[in-house]
Amino acid sequence: MIEFALAILVFLGAHVLPAATGLRGALIDRMGRRLYVAAYSLVSLATIAWVIVAAGRAPYLELWPPSGSAALVPFLAMIPASLLFAAAVLRPNPLSVSFRGGITDPQNPGLLALTRHPILWAFFFWAAGHLVANGDVVSVVLFGALSAFSLMGMRRLEKRAAQRLSAEDLAAAMAVAEGPFTARLARALSLRTGVELLAGFLLYGIFLHVHEAVIGVDPLAAF
Repeated sequence: MIEFALAILVFLGAHVLPAATGLRGALIDRMGRRLYVAAYSLVSLATIAWVIVAAGRAPYLELWPPSGSAALVPFLAMIPASLLFAAAVLRPNPLSVSFRGGITDPQNPGLLALTRHPILWAFFFWAAGHLVANGDVVSVVLFGALSAFSLMGMRRLEKRAAQRLSAEDLAAAMAVAEGPFTARLARALSLRTGVELLAGFLLYGIFLHVHEAVIGVDPLAAF
């Protein structure tokens, strides 16, 4: 349990302290934004991997028993999570998490026309769905913290973007997901978006296939 608590603290600290202490800005000035984002992404993956491994080693203290209905929640929640992640990971998004720099194309924004934070919403669906299915103390702490972290991160990243972007670029980025829903949906739909959504379904299938080998739990066993 001590290792799990330490892993959670390191994960949260790695995501909060760089911006709060000014370290993030100093490192960007020294390394450049692209190299910093790459390094930060590796640190994020390493810390979340440690959290997951430490959670598996922690004692099991049950709060509610596992059930088929509870297992169905992440089984379904991972569909939008996979679609949102696949559709956004290579789209430039100056307002939120993205693996590609630059400004969003307002004429072909994909799902960014529907939400400014698709990857954080994907992360939330993953965490919240697994919280329901895993009714032990460690899982509730882990997935509850990650769910809250995802939601709070949306506002935090928009504030950071407001400090970094020019007024013109900020207004343009914010406008991508503004307006009537039908107009935003029309901007979202394109051949590229269709390919991204297909990739999302493929990613979902990969998650189902490798889950038992990687995590040690068969997501289909409850059915």
